[in-house]
Amino acid sequence: MMNNLFSVFDPSSSIFNFSLNWLSTFIGILLIPLLYWLMPSRYNMIWNFILKKLHNEFKTLLGPLSINGSTFIFISLFSMILFNNFMGLFPYIFTSTSHLTLTLTLALPLWLCFMLFGWINNTQHMFIHLVPQGTPTILMPFMVCIETISNIIRPMTLAVRLTANMIAGHLLMTLLGNTGPMIPTTMIIMLMMTQIALLILESAVSIIQSYVFAVLSTLYSSEIN
Repeated sequence: MMNNLFSVFDPSSSIFNFSLNWLSTFIGILLIPLLYWLMPSRYNMIWNFILKKLHNEFKTLLGPLSINGSTFIFISLFSMILFNNFMGLFPYIFTSTSHLTLTLTLALPLWLCFMLFGWINNTQHMFIHLVPQGTPTILMPFMVCIETISNIIRPMTLAVRLTANMIAGHLLMTLLGNTGPMIPTTMIIMLMMTQIALLILESAVSIIQSYVFAVLSTLYSSEIN
């Protein structure tokens, strides 16, 4: 049962040992040509409004000492995850963000870059972060261990949070969809209403999780300055 249930997340379609399902990650690129029209559409206006809001918020989180243009990294990260989350809600489109292969590929190099930059350029500041202000002297060794562990598991928590949220919603929708042929006709309407409600919830989760991933990455970046 479990193998059949999780088979919806299996990237099995391949040609020459190259998994074609991962090409769904680049579906968002098809929407880019819409940005090059001379007269902006409502879609362009809404998207530009969202990007400006994100830019202002990330700029505030990064602080006045941040490098100019650093917010574009996190805006691009948000856009990529958002497109992939939404595309996965359509039938027969592979959800790449439900795999640790993609989420860890995004989180781990980002975290490594932050750590290397911080320890090389702001070593004293990074040591200060290991001991919170006001910690009693006797608890300092324990706080260093706790802060070190919490710092090391950050990329894993970022990746697992996104993956788990994507898998949970898709599994629930798959389970409910598989019960369709086995329930009475009178329950079909209730099942459809439940599926629509879940689809709306998953749309909200897609936005929230991409936002959370980008904001937490921004906060981790702000700590090294």
